[in-house]
Amino acid sequence: MAFVEQRPLSAGERVALLVPGSQEYVDAVLRLLTAGVFPIPLDPRLTGSEQERILTDLTPTRVVRTDADLADLIGVLPEAGLPLGRPMHCTSGTTGVPKGVFSGVLSPKDARALLADERDLWGFAPGDVNLVLSPLYHSAPLRFAMGTLLAGGRIVIPGPFDPAAVTAAIVRERPTTMFCVPTHLQRLLDHWDAHGTPDLSCFRLVAHAGAPCPTDLKHRVIAAFPPGSTWEFYGATEGQFTACRSEEWLERPGTVGRARPGRSLAVDTDGTIWCTVPDFARFTYFGSPEKTAAAWRATPDGAAFTVGDLGRLDADGYLHLDGRREDLVISGGVNVYPTEVEQVLGGCPGVADIAVYGVDDPSWGQRVCAAVVGTATEMDLDDFAREHLAPPKRPKAYTFLTELPRTLTGKVRRSELPH
Repeated sequence: MAFVEQRPLSAGERVALLVPGSQEYVDAVLRLLTAGVFPIPLDPRLTGSEQERILTDLTPTRVVRTDADLADLIGVLPEAGLPLGRPMHCTSGTTGVPKGVFSGVLSPKDARALLADERDLWGFAPGDVNLVLSPLYHSAPLRFAMGTLLAGGRIVIPGPFDPAAVTAAIVRERPTTMFCVPTHLQRLLDHWDAHGTPDLSCFRLVAHAGAPCPTDLKHRVIAAFPPGSTWEFYGATEGQFTACRSEEWLERPGTVGRARPGRSLAVDTDGTIWCTVPDFARFTYFGSPEKTAAAWRATPDGAAFTVGDLGRLDADGYLHLDGRREDLVISGGVNVYPTEVEQVLGGCPGVADIAVYGVDDPSWGQRVCAAVVGTATEMDLDDFAREHLAPPKRPKAYTFLTELPRTLTGKVRRSELPH
């Protein structure tokens, strides 16, 4: 597959980034967006066939594969200023070819509103030091890094995640903010249990997302970091839905919070979650008008989108997730939501991590199964399930693992669980 590498870049065009994250990488992203050109951040480990599968329909003008390519790109771009859009991140592709999420070139007014949306929620300021734990081709870590730099702060990138290296960076750099997934937090706390906990008083914001956080881990995180510093948020490549201080979670265990400012939530009778967003948060799936149309609907408050997630809103507007529709288990005609079962069984003593999923069954259609990490026994789990779950939701089989197979963003690879 051939791409034109030397054509001058114009607003609305796209540049694929297939190099590891770095200070220069974030600088390039900001410079591209300042010019109205859209970076496509991708995992540099993708094979040639994977690159072709993703990029064929996105038609990038350039593909950056080396540090030299990155330096050449930076050399012809303007200094970083107001981003005129969002990077074109690709959806995970678990249900097909990944789709490019495209904001389009924003007006200066909408671009300023997009910048303020993140700054006002997370309080990015000149004194911030953002510790980058996740690969920068993912949307959340890149968003936090960009927000920090645009506010006049700085970022610290310790390299591929390693608890010892992260701990050393905390001691040396005294970061104020950090985005992470629950797996990062679990590995850090385990490391600190064995080697000592560093002084964490420098943190004003520790935000986690990307996967459900086990109950025990959540309590440990709240205890370890300064009061009021820990947050969870719920979002997708397409956009952000909620944000929740841990103190709110303590009052409503399991919630992922209420709608972010400027947004509203609604849940259909089948549990599908819809989020109404401001104009600057609109998106299309690049080159896929039919998929774009299926993701959006008109509401009295404006346009709302869905990514197919399922959940419930309580009387005060707090959202509780039930999972994704493709993860739904239908056993004996009864809908079982894996996330709900995971949240309940995650409270069983001795459960460090758990994933619930369906396995084909000739009698029931599917049977509910669970993969468990921890010291709890099958009898412990059975007893706990009988006390806290209706019969259709109780796992029929347990498998015990040393760790769950997860993506780099912490999502469980359910297809790799024992069947």
